[in-house]
Amino acid sequence: MSERIDAGSVADYENEVGKRFEQFGHRIAVFKIDDTFYALGDRCSHAEASLSEGEIWDGAVECPRHGSAFDLETGQPNALPATKPVPSYAVIVEDGNVYLEVEPREEEE
Repeated sequence: MSERIDAGSVADYENEVGKRFEQFGHRIAVFKIDDTFYALGDRCSHAEASLSEGEIWDGAVECPRHGSAFDLETGQPNALPATKPVPSYAVIVEDGNVYLEVEPREEEE
């Protein structure tokens, strides 16, 4: 059964600036692009840098450490050195608030 993470108010988000959340064993980066929200696993699959600190360009977030880029919708890498995707999460905007749907799991090491 999925859990909901309260990711704050829509008004709390700046366009193209990531926010990081940790709950239910997940570390998630949330991005607002115009009026659309995206959520990905916050750890780069290549070097574990925080994607919430990355820059947004052409529908992707760029890892701040080595420049790998991940599609905001799917988490698929579209620039080396990363070759593995990061998780993507459902985002729900309801009554001016942002929620993330995740499957509970053990805390990450």
